[in-house]
Amino acid sequence: MKIRSDIAELIREGHTNASIAHRLGCHPSTVARAREALRLPPADQLGRLYLEAVPTGRVKDYRPPAGWMPLSPDQQRANRERLLAALRDEAA
Repeated sequence: MKIRSDIAELIREGHTNASIAHRLGCHPSTVARAREALRLPPADQLGRLYLEAVPTGRVKDYRPPAGWMPLSPDQQRANRERLLAALRDEAA
């Protein structure tokens, strides 16, 4: 089986079959056959970040640890100032 170079490149970059098919305008089964011919596991088993999910900027199911809430910019600034003051006191 001859594999198109653009399919092979996107597979090696870690894209899913559906993403590659959508980008190149081919059927997902074409991509699946190419992946099998290259002897590569499905993208979800590669342990890579899905490249197509990065540009969206969406955060999926983020829950901070129990009892922890993100700091406001004012709280961050106050913490930074306290840290810098403590570092100045140690240096003196």
